[in-house]
Amino acid sequence: MSTALDGAVELLDRSLAYTSGALSTVDATRLAAPTPCGRWTLETLLAHMGDSLDAFLEAAEGVVAVAPPAPAADRVDALREKACALLGAWVRARHDAVLVGDAALASPVLVAAAALEIAVHGWDVRQATGRPRPLPPDLARGLLGVAGRLVDDRDRGVRFGRPRPVPADATPDVRLLAFLGRDLTGPPEGISAIPPRPPAGVA
Repeated sequence: MSTALDGAVELLDRSLAYTSGALSTVDATRLAAPTPCGRWTLETLLAHMGDSLDAFLEAAEGVVAVAPPAPAADRVDALREKACALLGAWVRARHDAVLVGDAALASPVLVAAAALEIAVHGWDVRQATGRPRPLPPDLARGLLGVAGRLVDDRDRGVRFGRPRPVPADATPDVRLLAFLGRDLTGPPEGISAIPPRPPAGVA
């Protein structure tokens, strides 16, 4: 495994740990609750998270196929199982790039994108369940660098909302969420989707 991929997998590990805690707050009585992800309910957000984990698991084999997965009987249990499998798969992965549709995406970039997707949706889950918890500062700081490389103007209104202003002394988690269009004070705006568009110049 390359140094760059090692770092991305470590970031993924921390994102999965945060989101695992978020999933523990889910119960069946809140599945219709709104989330910060556009018009999605908690139930549709969990379904999207399952789809994303399936795609990232496939990517560990070198190719992401475009096919809907079978529905899970218990989404939260299925997400936990997939999260464990995802980390193990990328610890063992040896390829430098992943074929996503017609594009080749560098493995460290894809794993870092997975860490961003998983952690931010973990935050979304906690908002929807009424048990918010900030992203840890070191994790948010690492993900902020990832977001700055992966999200551009073409993603606004499609994958993410418009960046929101923050005070100069804002914490890394607030800066990250505001950059991705999350409204920390009012109605949500923007959605996130996977797989991300490969950045220019990525082979």
